[in-house]
Amino acid sequence: MDKTDRMSRLLIWFSFVAAIASAAAADLSLQKQTLAPHELRASVAPPAVVWPTPAMPDGPIKFESAEERHLRLVVITKALEQPWSMAFLPDGSMLVTERPGRLRILRNGVLDPKPVQGVPIVKTGGEGGLEGLMDVMLHPHFSENRWVYFTYHKPASDGDGATTLGRGTWNGAALTDVRDLFESHATGTEASRLLFGRDGMIYMTISAPGSGPQIGRSQDPDDYAGKVLRLREDGSIPLDNPFVGRSGYQPGIYTMGHRNGHALATNPETGEIWQTEQGPSGGDEINILRAGKNYGWPLVSYGRDYWGPHISPRPSLDGFEDPIVVWLPSVGLTGMTFYTGDRFPHWKRNVFIGGLREGGMPRTGQLQRIEFNDRWEELRREPMLMELKQRIRDVRQGPDGLLYVLTAEDQGTLFRIEPAAERHDLAPRKR
Repeated sequence: MDKTDRMSRLLIWFSFVAAIASAAAADLSLQKQTLAPHELRASVAPPAVVWPTPAMPDGPIKFESAEERHLRLVVITKALEQPWSMAFLPDGSMLVTERPGRLRILRNGVLDPKPVQGVPIVKTGGEGGLEGLMDVMLHPHFSENRWVYFTYHKPASDGDGATTLGRGTWNGAALTDVRDLFESHATGTEASRLLFGRDGMIYMTISAPGSGPQIGRSQDPDDYAGKVLRLREDGSIPLDNPFVGRSGYQPGIYTMGHRNGHALATNPETGEIWQTEQGPSGGDEINILRAGKNYGWPLVSYGRDYWGPHISPRPSLDGFEDPIVVWLPSVGLTGMTFYTGDRFPHWKRNVFIGGLREGGMPRTGQLQRIEFNDRWEELRREPMLMELKQRIRDVRQGPDGLLYVLTAEDQGTLFRIEPAAERHDLAPRKR
């Protein structure tokens, strides 16, 4: 590395730090700390470390990664509240869900100050504080039917919320003909994600209690909590689901034994569905979903209870599926995307995953990049954007081949990662 290159990198680093420090000094009064669900319950975890989130800088911010050196972070909006998911419309607009029950739209990169109309009444809060409006996705033939799918917590008779699949028709400004397609009746749940598989079926995650006396619900076949469901586009149950007709099993179950499911993504080469799952203290996982399989929670886990003891005496056991990637310590895995675009040639076939925090500590949110070999075995992983000190909720590859990221904050941000300049210093590796 010559002197000019070293000086350039130092200038990039100092500009990054200076931008963050300036924003934090200006807006610290607007920030507060988002606690994890277990930190809201003194019976299941030690008291939280209190260290409020700093303000997100305005940007643009230049930064570097190991294999795409010249990058820029561009802030699109900082006016979201606990955003959860995003979907790209064919006209270039973007839909974003906010956990407090609002659907937002950005047109030409500008956030409409008014929420999109048509979203049903959403139950928010809950014991873990994570009930609300969750995922959003378009039907694969959206240009013909205009269908938008979403998951949310529907108010239940006991005052809790039940994870529910809904659908509406997009008229260009609002959702119309909104209806519930599938009601799980599973309350006491948190995260939910959606995916259309290559078989044309909807895959839907429903979380289960990750601690406390109901931790075993993931292994109860008559309960949709802690499961991945497989449904037709109208919410009905396919007859070839693995447990259809089996006594004591809910017929919509595709896989079971999950603590939660914070992302679903299709491997572009194999067609397999990959899922991210948060562990307790350690034991975050990437799983490959296979029909009828049991992924073990809480009977097997790499994680520990929040008070320190191991969840299980062994992390692997015959009869249960093993994860393909594990995190120790936990980084609070969230949204995930496979990178298939051309704007970042060195990131082809890489997987990007959001992380809320590392090792249970605030201000350690990050975007993780994982590189795999030709057999999809992990080679390297790189934590990115930890300097922002923001919790990352979701990451998606946009139609333009760039990466779009949501932060999980009360003053939530949508930002874009793009090349900062033409690259001539690195050549794509041969595989």
